[in-house]
Amino acid sequence: MRFGKRNVKKPTDNLFVISLFSGAMGLDLGLERAGFKTRAAVEINNAAVGTMRLNRPKLPIVSKSIRDTTTYEILEAAGLCPGEVTVISAGPCCQTFSTVGKRRSVADERGGLFREFCRIVAEARPRFFVMENVKGILSAAKKHRPLDERGPGFPPLCKEELLGSALGLILEELGNLNYYVVFGLLNAADHGVPQKRWRVFFIGSRDGEDISLLRPTHYDPRAQETLGSLFRRRLLPWVTLRKALNGVHSEHWSEFTKERLELLRRLEPGQDWRDLPPHLHRRALGAALDSWGGRTGFCRRLSWDEPAPTLTTAPDGRATTLCHPTEGRPLSIEEYAVLQEFPRKWKFAGSIRQQYVQIGNAVPLGLGEGVGRMLRRVMRATAQTGLSQVNYRRRGLVVCGDAGLEERLANRKKTQLHPPHLRMNPDPEAAREWLEASA
Repeated sequence: MRFGKRNVKKPTDNLFVISLFSGAMGLDLGLERAGFKTRAAVEINNAAVGTMRLNRPKLPIVSKSIRDTTTYEILEAAGLCPGEVTVISAGPCCQTFSTVGKRRSVADERGGLFREFCRIVAEARPRFFVMENVKGILSAAKKHRPLDERGPGFPPLCKEELLGSALGLILEELGNLNYYVVFGLLNAADHGVPQKRWRVFFIGSRDGEDISLLRPTHYDPRAQETLGSLFRRRLLPWVTLRKALNGVHSEHWSEFTKERLELLRRLEPGQDWRDLPPHLHRRALGAALDSWGGRTGFCRRLSWDEPAPTLTTAPDGRATTLCHPTEGRPLSIEEYAVLQEFPRKWKFAGSIRQQYVQIGNAVPLGLGEGVGRMLRRVMRATAQTGLSQVNYRRRGLVVCGDAGLEERLANRKKTQLHPPHLRMNPDPEAAREWLEASA
């Protein structure tokens, strides 16, 4: 008697994703490019839900607050049981951690949404999780104190007000999930995305598998002297705005005010407010001229020969300007979508403003795809070798996957102060004593 080949499923056949805080699905589409399949999504924003329904009419969507959503509801929508989910992906609301916001951090109800993510991971027990957030999450404090209330003349900082205290809380709660967690900072341009966009990724493995951060596939040609020739030969140069937008037909964009457009027309590609005549600086920045920092988002015209900077949710905003290199308009919706690597046929619901917000908040597909490919490699390696006791002993560990970042985090300042001329007491010795008195 002869038998045919058995139809045995490979361990990597079932690559099921449940998406939380889905937005326009940037992270999920990236995972799908690596071979995963999105089985359900949770999203409360009406415009983002409309975008998903335009493009994925059969995708089960739980369109209500995640705080009011049980893990059972999500698993039922996906048709899965606890332990059957391959990846839970999430990008909890990031505005409260951003350095351009008020930085209320976990004190803001939106900043605490990562606890809902932890709740669902703890109950669904996916094999992996992928959570991303803004770079500012690395330095945010659990309790934010405005700059104008720091320094000599004010009470010393308490422990919750120190830089990085919010990250400490997040890492503690991720560790309590009993997953092996690797986190680090990734620049999208280093992974073939035509955008210099820094994002923090937290990647977890339920079974202690050998997960890692992504290795760069691209490099900054301007920094090639600092890279070894052998290393450089293995990488491609960053993708420039010129290359990315070649052939893109723009139809939809917002408009600059007449006053803003008059200033932008004075700038060449790659210039910003600092390249305007000094007598126009106040007009360009307003009260921000008396502040400090780079403020490069003010009155900015993009360069053709570099990747775009981080796409903001308002390219026509005064401090978040993303002006086309040669035209008198912000980057268009179509250009935004290309720079975030959305498929050309992907449609966005809502007003022009709502579309900018959806695309600007998305994870570039290249980053999601890179993480997905890494997870696929890990799964194949596990299928070949099996899990060892050493792997299981990793569970509960939370490690930084970048030695350089780990060192910077260990040596960071307690807080950021105004320059002396903006402080109530400009005396540097008084500032040193105040810092020493802080927790």
